[in-house]
Amino acid sequence: MLVVAHGAHRFDRLAPFFSPDVELHQAASLPYGGTWRAHRGMARFFLRMGEVWESFDRVEQQFLAAGETAVVLTQVRARARATGRELSFPLPQAITVKDGRITEVRPFYWDIQAIADACACAVPASASASASASASASAD
Repeated sequence: MLVVAHGAHRFDRLAPFFSPDVELHQAASLPYGGTWRAHRGMARFFLRMGEVWESFDRVEQQFLAAGETAVVLTQVRARARATGRELSFPLPQAITVKDGRITEVRPFYWDIQAIADACACAVPASASASASASASASAD
């Protein structure tokens, strides 16, 4: 459930769906990386996404749920503000829901380097080495 704040769209409209102590874990090497906590953190995250992306559209989504855990498989089409470059990529997210509200979101980006290139920012060497090691392990 990743939505970018565009102009009038703000987190306020989404807040009722999120627990007051929600946590969003983004890869540290992204331009909006880190852990965003509580409604205040989520509001800042959506503003940051709006600064980074001109558009960030969910083209299609599939929801898989069991108990309090859901996996959302999203196909994204996005345009970076810094370069105008368009990307299309899969974005799976693990979401935890308790008492009808989202308490945790963990997105898993397919290619952090492509995002960094489109957004004109560098990926730390440790993050790209980690991603390469994961990709190599998957290929074996």
